[in-house]
Amino acid sequence: MRQAVPGFAGLLDHDALFELACDPDVESRWIRYAADTPGTDWKVEHGPQKRARLRGKRRPWTVLVQGLNLHLAAADALLHRFDFIPQARLDDLMVSYAVDGGGVGPHFDNYDVFLLQGAGRRRWQIADQTDRSLVEGAPLRILQNFQPTEELLLEPGDMLYLPPHWAHNGIAVGECTTYSIGFRSPTAQELGAEFLAWLQERLCLAGIYADPDLELQDNSAEIGPRMIDQIERMLAGIRWSRQDVAEFVGDYLTEPKPHVFFHPPEPAMKPKAFARAVARAGYALDSRTQLLFSEAGFHLNGEAIELPAALRETIAELAHRRRLPPTEAGPALTEMLYQWYCDGFGAPA
Repeated sequence: MRQAVPGFAGLLDHDALFELACDPDVESRWIRYAADTPGTDWKVEHGPQKRARLRGKRRPWTVLVQGLNLHLAAADALLHRFDFIPQARLDDLMVSYAVDGGGVGPHFDNYDVFLLQGAGRRRWQIADQTDRSLVEGAPLRILQNFQPTEELLLEPGDMLYLPPHWAHNGIAVGECTTYSIGFRSPTAQELGAEFLAWLQERLCLAGIYADPDLELQDNSAEIGPRMIDQIERMLAGIRWSRQDVAEFVGDYLTEPKPHVFFHPPEPAMKPKAFARAVARAGYALDSRTQLLFSEAGFHLNGEAIELPAALRETIAELAHRRRLPPTEAGPALTEMLYQWYCDGFGAPA
């Protein structure tokens, strides 16, 4: 999509990006490879990065900063320009900086991705190939037999959309930055494991194993069929409903990632000063906050929240817009927003 975002040339310069890459609270990766010997000289270093590493020019390299939307308000705004996709599917905004020839090699993703070109230019080779075999031993998921069928040169503001499993290889033409908008696509295995862990905390099975009619066995080491029968009947009490699934999905999709932390304001405004600020400027959710709702109700940062019926429409609008306009909030709404403010989940806009 040529000039998908007219005039766009990135959200931050490379010095600011490098500062983030060196921050221990920011998820980053530094990747170097030799373009003439793909698959034999890959090197990946997880952050925090060292400044000296980000000055090299002799060999192609790139640095990836994950979750830029968590650290830069403009990045959060850019991510939510894609909310024609449900927020429950939006993952994060990643930015990659590369020197001339840098990239992460030919690969594929298991999810949809939009690749928005920032500063500089990047050449993309793409293919809808069925051969997804990977280079053995490489520290990245590099395609072993990449056969590009199309080549595109992206300028600032241009955007490439790739469906899941499309092979692609981006190579920097000079220094450049690319902004990647990714989507959540959990596997069935991941969902199953997370759901069972969630269910375990809420499970309450009655009874205790007992065998008053135990008989002498020929071999004491045998686990007898009657024992297995009884345990099977006990485990048959494990049940779940659609309501359980809906509640799990709300908790799971709003759960902050492990490296995300909330910081209460210091010093915090007093309740009356807070109410005046909301009336004057409105209220905005913190970029790290996830607020979603479904038939199971509202979920905030991994937990279900109880809402009076009178507030549901307002909080649904806040979840959608990520902010509320200046408003004279009633006592119940003010109290709730103030508590979220004290927890670091949001603040007067």
